Amino acid sequence: MLIKKSKGGSPHHRHGSTRLSFRRRLSTLPPENVFNDVMFVVGGWTQDDPSCLVEQFCPEYNEWRTAARMVHSRGNVAVGSLDGMIYTVGGGDNVRCYSNVERYIPDTDSWSTDVAPLSSPRNGACLVAMDGYLYAIGGHDGITAMNTVERYDPKMNTWSKQAPMLSRRTRAVAAVLEGHLYVIGGNDGDMALSSVERYSPVDGIWLICAHMLSPRENAGCTVYQGQIYVAGGKDKLNLELCAAERFDPDTMRWSPVKCMRSKRDNMSLVVFNGALLAVGGSDGFTNLKTIEVYSHETNTWRHFGSMKSKHPGGRVAVLC
Repeated sequence: MLIKKSKGGSPHHRHGSTRLSFRRRLSTLPPENVFNDVMFVVGGWTQDDPSCLVEQFCPEYNEWRTAARMVHSRGNVAVGSLDGMIYTVGGGDNVRCYSNVERYIPDTDSWSTDVAPLSSPRNGACLVAMDGYLYAIGGHDGITAMNTVERYDPKMNTWSKQAPMLSRRTRAVAAVLEGHLYVIGGNDGDMALSSVERYSPVDGIWLICAHMLSPRENAGCTVYQGQIYVAGGKDKLNLELCAAERFDPDTMRWSPVKCMRSKRDNMSLVVFNGALLAVGGSDGFTNLKTIEVYSHETNTWRHFGSMKSKHPGGRVAVLC
């Protein structure tokens, strides 16, 4: 995904033209709107490398650029976007869990810590935006997996407790589809889960949905073409997965999707300029910098370039 620059310093687009046209073919958006997204890879922390790098991909130059780092370096942090800004919630290091929240402002390439904290420390939570709010879901407080759900109001800068989930979940994934919040898989403190539950903010009620085809935690998840896609993660045997599946809200069923080229635990699944991308993760031997793109027409994955740096446990956020 990196291209060379000409002697004058301007981007050289000869090698990028094929990829740009490929993105257009995959995109369901009108051509004039295809290249508005900016993708950020946030965090990635290990005891050996606690750098918590942040990178952004700029499609107009077809290159990755380093962005400002978070104020507090931590792993297992939840990442989400709201109103054109990125939020990081909770997480931990080898000493403790965090309850604090940071907000990234792209215009100034800076992180702010003036965001209200969660009610309690946790890592392995998931974060999703819905109806102008952020929902921080589940996680682990260092002792047990949690079923806690908190909602952030950016206008009031406050978190409020919502109805708890039916199951305790850490390292789960979440998606919003047709007015419902789905929480998928994760680990209840003993094993990886295949169970799925969804929340109606109107009723304030959680209901059980059809289980995934296989248990998984630390997966990637996103909504693509009206369906929820889940890929990668680890299974009950703690083995890294390349398998993917999707949920159809019309039939309320899961169906298999072609496996990714690489096993990817702790990965991100995002829609970027109309294309479904699998980003980073670990194959069990090394942390990956590679990215794969999915073709809905052929049900296949193909290589789509690499990030500059490894982000063990990092997460991707897309700003439109």
